Formats: sequence, C-alpha cells, structure tokens
Amino acid sequence: MPAKPGRTAMRWMFVLFYGAAAYIHLSMPMTFMPVMPDWVPEPYRVIQFTGLCEAAGAVGLLIPRLRWLAGLMLALYAVCVFPVNIKHAFYGPTFHGLSNMWLYHGPRLLLQPVLVWWALYVGEVTDWPFARHPLARAQGPKQGG
Repeated sequence: MPAKPGRTAMRWMFVLFYGAAAYIHLSMPMTFMPVMPDWVPEPYRVIQFTGLCEAAGAVGLLIPRLRWLAGLMLALYAVCVFPVNIKHAFYGPTFHGLSNMWLYHGPRLLLQPVLVWWALYVGEVTDWPFARHPLARAQGPKQGG
C-alpha cells in the first residue's frame, strides 16, 4: 500500500500522543491511582502495564510489518481503558481553573471512538471514511435500466 501523506502525519501525531502517554504512565503511575476502578486487580501494575502497551503501540506504528497489529491493539486498548475514563469523569480529581469539569470530560468521552478509529486508520487496518468500501469498488456504479 503506497504511503498517504495525511495518514503518515496522523500516524506521527498518534505516535507522539501515545509516546507521551506512555511516559506519563511509567514515570508518574501514582497520578492514575485515584481513577482506577475498584474492580481492577493490582492497579499499580496495571498502570505500569498500560504504559508499556502505549509505548509498544507507538513503536509498532513506526515499523511497517508491525503497523497493522499495533493499530489493532491500540484500538482495543482505547476500548479497554474506557471504564477508567468514565470513573475519572464522575469521581476523578478536579482541575484548577475549570468551573465545570464536564468541559473536559464530556469531549474526552465523546472522542474515545475517534481514538479507536484513529488507531485503526494509522495502523492501516481501515481506510474508512476516506475511501469507498472495497466491495463498492468491485461492483462499480449501478447501471440504470
């Protein structure tokens, strides 16, 4: 598959995003302890593990033969951490300067599906919505009759 400049730029943004997230998870794991759901076993180790997953996914996106798997795994990762984002929205710490915490949490929760799609797109798992479905191309335009 030939490289698409837009996809490449989006991939680099995603690599930087998950690289930064990995750094934060690995260097400051205690920051995330208050928002870990009670049902998560060994929350400190889970936070460290998520940092390693983020780092591995970011690196994987840069290696062409691992890109597809990295994109798929980062999409799955975004789905798996959604319960933490929900708990953070309802019970997490407040941020100084924000009068309404939903100004932060509302967009964050709404953008979670975008992160899933973004991972799949930059991992070259999907071309949607930037390309027609392969079956649509194979069938061609409908003929009037």
